[in-house]
Amino acid sequence: MNTKAAYQATCVSVGGCGILIEGPPGSGKSNLALMLIDRGAELVGDDSVVLSGQTGVLRAAPHPNTAGLFEIRNVGLVTMQAVDAPVSLVLQLTDDAPRFIDESGTLNLREFMIPAIKFRTGDAAAAIRAEWALSQYGLDANSQTPSL
Repeated sequence: MNTKAAYQATCVSVGGCGILIEGPPGSGKSNLALMLIDRGAELVGDDSVVLSGQTGVLRAAPHPNTAGLFEIRNVGLVTMQAVDAPVSLVLQLTDDAPRFIDESGTLNLREFMIPAIKFRTGDAAAAIRAEWALSQYGLDANSQTPSL
């Protein structure tokens, strides 16, 4: 599958692995992305990305209409470099995320099974927890096989 399709989510690249951050408006997608960017992640897209399957890997790229634009609440739109990345993990933002999980769920994105976990934001350690989630449940950036 080489077709491209817009997908509503925020996405950052952590060490070359894309983390899609999903949730309703105001749930903290951009806030979590900003915390991760502050820790060295790179922006892929804020609120919208383009997904495509390339050589057996699902990739997220900046949406052409918003590439490099990032909304910081109470500040406004800022520009930053945007990259593309293989999708390694989906964080589904929700207030009722379980405190502990034994394994991730999966989400079928354009015929790719991507690990997905329910994730709660709103605390100072959210970015660190997101990085740990990627290391525990994310797919390897090159082969989209589990990284463990």
